[in-house]
Amino acid sequence: MELTHRFVTTHGIRIHVAEQGEGESVIFCHGFPHTWYIWHRQLPAVAAAGYRAIAPDLRGYGQTEVPAELEAYTNRAVCEDLLGLLDDLGAEQAVFVGLDFGAALVWELALRAPERVRGIIVLNNPFAPRPPRAPSQLWAKAAARHFLHLDYFQAPGVADAELGARPREFLARVYHALSADYHYLDTWRFPAAGNGYLDVLPTAPALPWRWLGEDELETLAQDFERTGFTGGLNWYRSLDRNWELTADYAGAKVTVPAYFLYGDRDPDMEGFSGRDPLTTMREHVPDLREVTEIANAGHLVQLERAEEVNRLITGYLRHLVAHPSGIPA
Repeated sequence: MELTHRFVTTHGIRIHVAEQGEGESVIFCHGFPHTWYIWHRQLPAVAAAGYRAIAPDLRGYGQTEVPAELEAYTNRAVCEDLLGLLDDLGAEQAVFVGLDFGAALVWELALRAPERVRGIIVLNNPFAPRPPRAPSQLWAKAAARHFLHLDYFQAPGVADAELGARPREFLARVYHALSADYHYLDTWRFPAAGNGYLDVLPTAPALPWRWLGEDELETLAQDFERTGFTGGLNWYRSLDRNWELTADYAGAKVTVPAYFLYGDRDPDMEGFSGRDPLTTMREHVPDLREVTEIANAGHLVQLERAEEVNRLITGYLRHLVAHPSGIPA
Protein backbone atom coordinates (compact mmCIF):
# COMPACT_ATOMS: atom_id res chain seq x y z
CA MET A 1 0.00 0.00 0.00
CA GLU A 2 3.03 2.31 0.01
CA LEU A 3 2.99 5.22 -2.43
CA THR A 4 5.78 4.76 -4.98
CA HIS A 5 7.24 6.86 -7.77
CA ARG A 6 8.78 5.82 -11.06
CA PHE A 7 9.31 7.00 -14.64
CA VAL A 8 7.81 5.64 -17.85
CA THR A 9 9.24 6.49 -21.26
CA THR A 10 6.72 6.35 -24.07
CA HIS A 11 6.32 8.14 -27.40
CA GLY A 12 9.59 9.93 -26.83
CA ILE A 13 8.72 11.48 -23.49
CA ARG A 14 9.73 10.57 -19.94
CA ILE A 15 6.71 10.65 -17.64
CA HIS A 16 6.76 10.70 -13.86
CA VAL A 17 4.13 8.47 -12.25
CA ALA A 18 2.97 8.15 -8.64
CA GLU A 19 1.09 4.94 -7.85
CA GLN A 20 -0.34 3.04 -4.93
CA GLY A 21 -2.10 -0.29 -4.49
CA GLU A 22 -2.70 -3.36 -6.63
CA GLY A 23 -5.53 -4.49 -8.87
CA GLU A 24 -7.34 -2.97 -11.84
CA SER A 25 -5.81 0.31 -12.99
CA VAL A 26 -7.37 3.67 -12.19
CA ILE A 27 -5.53 6.59 -13.81
CA PHE A 28 -5.96 10.13 -12.47
CA CYS A 29 -5.43 13.10 -14.82
CA HIS A 30 -4.86 16.58 -13.38
CA GLY A 31 -5.30 20.07 -14.81
CA PHE A 32 -3.76 23.55 -14.46
CA PRO A 33 -1.97 24.60 -12.33
CA HIS A 34 -1.60 21.15 -10.79
CA THR A 35 0.67 18.13 -10.65
CA TRP A 36 -0.03 14.49 -9.77
CA TYR A 37 -0.13 15.67 -6.15
CA ILE A 38 -3.55 17.25 -6.59
CA TRP A 39 -4.87 13.65 -6.26
CA HIS A 40 -2.82 12.71 -3.20
CA ARG A 41 -5.93 12.28 -1.03
CA GLN A 42 -7.56 9.98 -3.59
CA LEU A 43 -4.70 7.54 -4.23
CA PRO A 44 -4.69 5.89 -0.78
CA ALA A 45 -8.47 5.63 -0.69
CA VAL A 46 -8.64 3.97 -4.11
CA ALA A 47 -5.72 1.68 -3.24
CA ALA A 48 -7.40 0.68 0.02
CA ALA A 49 -10.52 -0.22 -1.95
CA GLY A 50 -8.51 -2.79 -3.93
CA TYR A 51 -7.34 -0.96 -7.05
CA ARG A 52 -4.07 0.27 -8.52
CA ALA A 53 -4.25 4.06 -8.30
CA ILE A 54 -1.96 5.86 -10.75
CA ALA A 55 -1.38 9.61 -11.07
CA PRO A 56 1.05 10.83 -13.73
CA ASP A 57 2.51 14.28 -14.02
CA LEU A 58 1.13 15.08 -17.46
CA ARG A 59 3.56 16.43 -20.03
CA GLY A 60 4.77 19.90 -19.15
CA TYR A 61 4.25 19.43 -15.42
CA GLY A 62 6.12 18.32 -12.33
CA GLN A 63 8.86 15.80 -12.95
CA THR A 64 7.64 14.88 -16.44
CA GLU A 65 9.47 16.35 -19.41
CA VAL A 66 8.53 19.78 -20.73
CA PRO A 67 8.66 19.68 -24.54
CA ALA A 68 9.53 22.91 -26.31
CA GLU A 69 7.23 22.66 -29.32
CA LEU A 70 3.58 23.71 -28.95
CA GLU A 71 2.31 20.74 -30.97
CA ALA A 72 3.47 18.48 -28.12
CA TYR A 73 0.64 19.74 -25.89
CA THR A 74 -2.39 18.69 -27.89
CA ASN A 75 -4.87 16.24 -26.41
CA ARG A 76 -3.98 13.90 -29.27
CA ALA A 77 -0.37 13.81 -28.11
CA VAL A 78 -1.25 13.33 -24.43
CA CYS A 79 -3.77 10.61 -25.28
CA GLU A 80 -0.83 8.74 -26.77
CA ASP A 81 1.01 9.18 -23.46
CA LEU A 82 -1.91 7.62 -21.60
CA LEU A 83 -2.13 4.71 -24.01
CA GLY A 84 1.63 4.20 -23.65
CA LEU A 85 1.19 4.20 -19.88
CA LEU A 86 -1.50 1.53 -20.24
CA ASP A 87 0.88 -0.57 -22.33
CA ASP A 88 3.59 -0.15 -19.71
CA LEU A 89 1.15 -1.36 -17.05
CA GLY A 90 0.28 -4.37 -19.18
CA ALA A 91 -3.37 -3.32 -19.04
CA GLU A 92 -5.83 -3.50 -21.90
CA GLN A 93 -8.10 -1.01 -20.18
CA ALA A 94 -8.29 1.36 -17.24
CA VAL A 95 -10.75 3.64 -15.56
CA PHE A 96 -9.73 7.25 -16.12
CA VAL A 97 -10.49 10.05 -13.68
CA GLY A 98 -10.14 13.65 -14.85
CA LEU A 99 -10.44 17.22 -13.59
CA ASP A 100 -10.01 20.49 -15.51
CA PHE A 101 -7.72 19.85 -18.51
CA GLY A 102 -7.58 16.25 -17.31
CA ALA A 103 -11.35 16.08 -17.74
CA ALA A 104 -11.19 17.32 -21.34
CA LEU A 105 -8.39 14.82 -21.90
CA VAL A 106 -10.31 11.77 -20.71
CA TRP A 107 -13.43 12.81 -22.61
CA GLU A 108 -11.31 12.94 -25.77
CA LEU A 109 -9.55 9.67 -24.95
CA ALA A 110 -12.97 8.04 -24.70
CA LEU A 111 -13.68 9.24 -28.25
CA ARG A 112 -10.28 8.34 -29.69
CA ALA A 113 -9.73 4.94 -28.03
CA PRO A 114 -12.94 3.68 -26.39
CA GLU A 115 -11.65 0.11 -26.49
CA ARG A 116 -8.96 1.06 -23.94
CA VAL A 117 -11.34 2.85 -21.56
CA ARG A 118 -13.30 0.77 -19.07
CA GLY A 119 -15.05 3.88 -17.85
CA ILE A 120 -14.50 7.51 -16.92
CA ILE A 121 -15.12 9.55 -13.79
CA VAL A 122 -15.12 13.27 -14.46
CA LEU A 123 -15.02 16.12 -11.95
CA ASN A 124 -16.49 19.54 -12.74
CA ASN A 125 -15.90 19.72 -16.49
CA PRO A 126 -18.83 18.24 -18.42
CA PHE A 127 -18.62 16.93 -21.95
CA ALA A 128 -19.59 19.44 -24.61
CA PRO A 129 -19.71 18.93 -28.38
CA ARG A 130 -17.11 20.53 -30.62
CA PRO A 131 -17.99 24.21 -31.13
CA PRO A 132 -18.50 25.60 -34.64
CA ARG A 133 -15.66 28.11 -34.27
CA ALA A 134 -12.12 28.01 -32.89
CA PRO A 135 -12.19 28.67 -29.13
CA SER A 136 -9.83 31.66 -29.27
CA GLN A 137 -12.38 33.62 -31.29
CA LEU A 138 -14.89 33.31 -28.46
CA TRP A 139 -12.30 34.27 -25.82
CA ALA A 140 -11.18 37.37 -27.72
CA LYS A 141 -14.79 38.53 -27.95
CA ALA A 142 -15.25 38.06 -24.19
CA ALA A 143 -11.92 39.74 -23.42
CA ALA A 144 -13.16 42.88 -25.17
CA ARG A 145 -15.63 43.19 -22.27
CA HIS A 146 -13.63 41.92 -19.28
CA PHE A 147 -10.48 40.12 -18.17
CA LEU A 148 -10.47 36.47 -19.20
CA HIS A 149 -7.56 34.22 -18.34
CA LEU A 150 -8.19 32.03 -21.39
CA ASP A 151 -7.41 34.98 -23.65
CA TYR A 152 -4.62 36.41 -21.47
CA PHE A 153 -2.73 33.10 -21.51
CA GLN A 154 -2.48 33.02 -25.31
CA ALA A 155 0.44 35.42 -25.70
CA PRO A 156 3.71 33.47 -25.34
CA GLY A 157 5.87 34.62 -22.48
CA VAL A 158 3.46 37.09 -20.87
CA ALA A 159 1.69 34.99 -18.24
CA ASP A 160 4.78 32.80 -18.04
CA ALA A 161 6.82 35.71 -16.67
CA GLU A 162 4.09 37.06 -14.40
CA LEU A 163 3.21 33.78 -12.72
CA GLY A 164 6.74 32.38 -12.74
CA ALA A 165 7.98 35.36 -10.73
CA ARG A 166 5.60 34.61 -7.84
CA PRO A 167 4.65 30.92 -8.09
CA ARG A 168 3.65 30.26 -4.50
CA GLU A 169 1.55 33.42 -4.28
CA PHE A 170 -0.14 32.64 -7.59
CA LEU A 171 -1.03 29.09 -6.56
CA ALA A 172 -2.50 30.23 -3.25
CA ARG A 173 -4.52 32.98 -4.90
CA VAL A 174 -5.87 30.93 -7.78
CA TYR A 175 -6.72 27.90 -5.61
CA HIS A 176 -8.57 30.18 -3.19
CA ALA A 177 -10.36 31.98 -6.03
CA LEU A 178 -11.53 28.71 -7.56
CA SER A 179 -12.81 27.32 -4.27
CA ALA A 180 -16.21 27.61 -2.62
CA ASP A 181 -14.73 30.36 -0.43
CA TYR A 182 -14.73 32.88 -3.29
CA HIS A 183 -16.81 33.66 -6.40
CA TYR A 184 -14.31 33.22 -9.22
CA LEU A 185 -16.39 35.07 -11.79
CA ASP A 186 -15.79 38.25 -9.80
CA THR A 187 -12.49 38.38 -11.69
CA TRP A 188 -14.62 39.42 -14.66
CA ARG A 189 -15.24 42.80 -13.01
CA PHE A 190 -11.80 43.89 -14.22
CA PRO A 191 -11.00 45.04 -17.75
CA ALA A 192 -8.51 43.05 -19.77
CA ALA A 193 -6.44 46.11 -20.68
CA GLY A 194 -3.66 46.79 -18.22
CA ASN A 195 -4.28 43.78 -15.98
CA GLY A 196 -2.41 40.55 -15.44
CA TYR A 197 -3.84 37.50 -13.72
CA LEU A 198 -2.50 38.42 -10.29
CA ASP A 199 -4.13 41.84 -10.62
CA VAL A 200 -7.61 40.31 -10.79
CA LEU A 201 -7.25 37.39 -8.37
CA PRO A 202 -8.18 37.93 -4.72
CA THR A 203 -5.60 37.95 -1.97
CA ALA A 204 -5.54 34.50 -0.41
CA PRO A 205 -6.09 34.09 3.33
CA ALA A 206 -3.26 32.70 5.42
CA LEU A 207 -2.87 28.95 5.47
CA PRO A 208 -3.99 26.50 6.69
CA TRP A 209 -7.46 26.66 5.14
CA ARG A 210 -10.33 24.38 6.00
CA TRP A 211 -9.41 22.22 2.99
CA LEU A 212 -5.70 22.85 2.28
CA GLY A 213 -2.63 22.78 4.50
CA GLU A 214 0.54 24.83 4.19
CA ASP A 215 2.61 21.69 3.58
CA GLU A 216 0.31 20.69 0.71
CA LEU A 217 0.68 24.05 -0.99
CA GLU A 218 4.45 23.91 -0.50
CA THR A 219 4.62 20.51 -2.20
CA LEU A 220 2.79 21.88 -5.22
CA ALA A 221 4.74 25.14 -5.26
CA GLN A 222 8.13 23.45 -5.22
CA ASP A 223 7.55 21.85 -8.60
CA PHE A 224 6.41 25.11 -10.20
CA GLU A 225 9.29 27.03 -8.64
CA ARG A 226 11.57 24.61 -10.47
CA THR A 227 9.72 24.31 -13.80
CA GLY A 228 7.78 27.54 -14.16
CA PHE A 229 4.36 27.56 -15.80
CA THR A 230 5.12 27.49 -19.53
CA GLY A 231 4.41 23.77 -19.87
CA GLY A 232 0.98 24.17 -18.33
CA LEU A 233 0.22 27.37 -20.23
CA ASN A 234 1.01 25.59 -23.49
CA TRP A 235 -2.08 23.44 -22.90
CA TYR A 236 -4.14 26.64 -23.20
CA ARG A 237 -2.20 27.66 -26.31
CA SER A 238 -3.02 24.30 -27.89
CA LEU A 239 -6.79 24.54 -27.52
CA ASP A 240 -7.33 25.90 -31.04
CA ARG A 241 -5.14 23.09 -32.35
CA ASN A 242 -7.23 20.59 -30.37
CA TRP A 243 -10.27 22.03 -32.09
CA GLU A 244 -8.66 21.50 -35.50
CA LEU A 245 -7.64 17.93 -34.65
CA THR A 246 -11.14 16.91 -33.53
CA ALA A 247 -12.95 17.80 -36.75
CA ASP A 248 -13.72 14.10 -37.29
CA TYR A 249 -15.41 13.95 -33.89
CA ALA A 250 -17.87 16.80 -34.44
CA GLY A 251 -21.21 15.59 -33.12
CA ALA A 252 -19.72 12.35 -31.79
CA LYS A 253 -21.10 10.75 -28.64
CA VAL A 254 -19.06 9.34 -25.75
CA THR A 255 -20.19 5.72 -25.49
CA VAL A 256 -18.12 4.43 -22.56
CA PRO A 257 -19.68 4.27 -19.07
CA ALA A 258 -19.34 7.66 -17.38
CA TYR A 259 -19.90 9.23 -13.98
CA PHE A 260 -19.88 12.96 -13.30
CA LEU A 261 -19.58 14.89 -10.05
CA TYR A 262 -19.24 18.60 -9.47
CA GLY A 263 -19.07 21.24 -6.79
CA ASP A 264 -22.14 23.42 -6.44
CA ARG A 265 -19.88 26.50 -6.55
CA ASP A 266 -17.60 25.38 -9.36
CA PRO A 267 -16.82 28.30 -11.72
CA ASP A 268 -16.50 26.07 -14.77
CA MET A 269 -20.06 24.88 -14.31
CA GLU A 270 -21.27 28.44 -13.73
CA GLY A 271 -19.40 30.38 -16.37
CA PHE A 272 -17.53 28.20 -18.87
CA SER A 273 -19.74 25.22 -19.75
CA GLY A 274 -22.72 26.71 -21.56
CA ARG A 275 -26.24 27.56 -20.48
CA ASP A 276 -27.39 24.04 -19.66
CA PRO A 277 -24.27 21.90 -19.38
CA LEU A 278 -25.90 18.87 -17.73
CA THR A 279 -28.59 18.53 -20.40
CA THR A 280 -26.00 18.93 -23.14
CA MET A 281 -23.79 16.28 -21.55
CA ARG A 282 -26.67 13.83 -21.17
CA GLU A 283 -27.51 14.25 -24.85
CA HIS A 284 -23.96 13.33 -25.88
CA VAL A 285 -23.03 10.73 -23.26
CA PRO A 286 -25.65 7.97 -23.58
CA ASP A 287 -24.11 5.79 -20.83
CA LEU A 288 -23.90 8.60 -18.28
CA ARG A 289 -24.77 6.62 -15.19
CA GLU A 290 -24.82 9.18 -12.42
CA VAL A 291 -24.50 12.93 -11.90
CA THR A 292 -23.81 14.14 -8.36
CA GLU A 293 -23.67 17.69 -7.05
CA ILE A 294 -21.49 18.20 -3.99
CA ALA A 295 -22.46 20.98 -1.65
CA ASN A 296 -20.06 23.70 -0.51
CA ALA A 297 -17.37 22.83 -3.04
CA GLY A 298 -15.68 24.67 -5.86
CA HIS A 299 -13.28 23.61 -8.58
CA LEU A 300 -10.85 21.57 -6.47
CA VAL A 301 -13.70 19.46 -5.17
CA GLN A 302 -11.46 16.45 -4.53
CA LEU A 303 -9.57 18.50 -1.93
CA GLU A 304 -12.43 20.61 -0.62
CA ARG A 305 -14.64 17.57 -0.01
CA ALA A 306 -12.12 14.73 -0.08
CA GLU A 307 -14.02 12.16 1.98
CA GLU A 308 -17.22 12.55 -0.02
CA VAL A 309 -15.37 12.44 -3.33
CA ASN A 310 -13.42 9.33 -2.26
CA ARG A 311 -16.65 7.61 -1.26
CA LEU A 312 -18.21 8.43 -4.63
CA ILE A 313 -15.18 7.38 -6.68
CA THR A 314 -14.76 4.05 -4.91
CA GLY A 315 -18.50 3.45 -5.27
CA TYR A 316 -18.35 4.13 -9.00
CA LEU A 317 -15.38 1.79 -9.34
CA ARG A 318 -17.34 -1.09 -7.82
CA HIS A 319 -19.78 -0.74 -10.70
CA LEU A 320 -17.16 -0.32 -13.41
CA VAL A 321 -14.70 -3.11 -12.69
CA ALA A 322 -14.70 -6.52 -11.09
CA HIS A 323 -14.44 -6.56 -7.31
CA PRO A 324 -10.86 -7.17 -6.14
CA SER A 325 -11.93 -10.66 -5.01
CA GLY A 326 -12.76 -11.51 -8.60
CA ILE A 327 -16.49 -11.48 -8.02
CA PRO A 328 -18.21 -9.01 -10.42
CA ALA A 329 -19.65 -5.91 -8.78
